[in-house]
Amino acid sequence: MKRPSRDELQKPGYEIPDELKGSVVVTTLNRLYNWGRRNSVWPMMFGLACCAIEMIATAASRYDLARFGMEVMRPSPRQSDVMIVSGTVTKRMAPLIVRLYNQMPMPKYVIAMGACASGGGPFKEGYNVVSGVDKLIPVDVYIPGCPPTPEALLFGLMKLQQKIERQSFKEVYTKPDYIPEPVLGPDLMDPRDYPKIREYTQKKLQELQQQAAQAAQG
Repeated sequence: MKRPSRDELQKPGYEIPDELKGSVVVTTLNRLYNWGRRNSVWPMMFGLACCAIEMIATAASRYDLARFGMEVMRPSPRQSDVMIVSGTVTKRMAPLIVRLYNQMPMPKYVIAMGACASGGGPFKEGYNVVSGVDKLIPVDVYIPGCPPTPEALLFGLMKLQQKIERQSFKEVYTKPDYIPEPVLGPDLMDPRDYPKIREYTQKKLQELQQQAAQAAQG
C-alpha cells in the first residue's frame, strides 16, 4: 500500500512559493490529526470463530497489516481503538462483548467481520445466536462473506480509515455512552427494557387472575 504523502495533507486553495515546496506544508489541524489517527489504529486481540483465522492471516507476512499501522493488536480493551468482531456472536458471549466495548476508550470503532457478526449468518435462526452484533453495540463497518477473505478485511479497514478522515477531532473525544450488559436468562434481556418487561408481566398476571375469578364464579 502506498504511504500517504505530504500532498494528501496539503489543503487546496493555498499556494506555496516554489522555493518553499518540499519543506513547507499548509494544512488544517483537523486533517493533520486525523492523518495520524487513521494510520495508528490498534485492533483488539480476540476472535470468536472461523473468521478469526482470516483475521490472523491478514496480520501475517503475506498480507502485512503493518502497512496500515494496525499491526499492534492489543490484549487489553483499554489500549484498543477498534473491535473486530470476527465470528459468530452467541448469547453467552454477548455480555462479554458489551463489557469489552464499554472498557474501550474514545474514540472507538467496531467492525462486523463476516456474515455471522453482521446478521447471524447460517445460524441466524439458532436459539443461541445473536442476529448481528449491531443488536448489542453500534457498528461502523460491515464486511460480508462466510468467511471474508483477508483482502475483504483490508478493504473494510480502509473504509474505516476513510470514516476517520471525515471526523472532527473535537467531536470524537466525548464521554462514551455506557451500554448495559445484557442479562443471560431464558433469553437475552436488556436492562433498559426492564420497565417494559415488568409492565407486560403485570398485565398478563392481571389477565390470568381475571380468568381465574371468572372460572370460579361460573
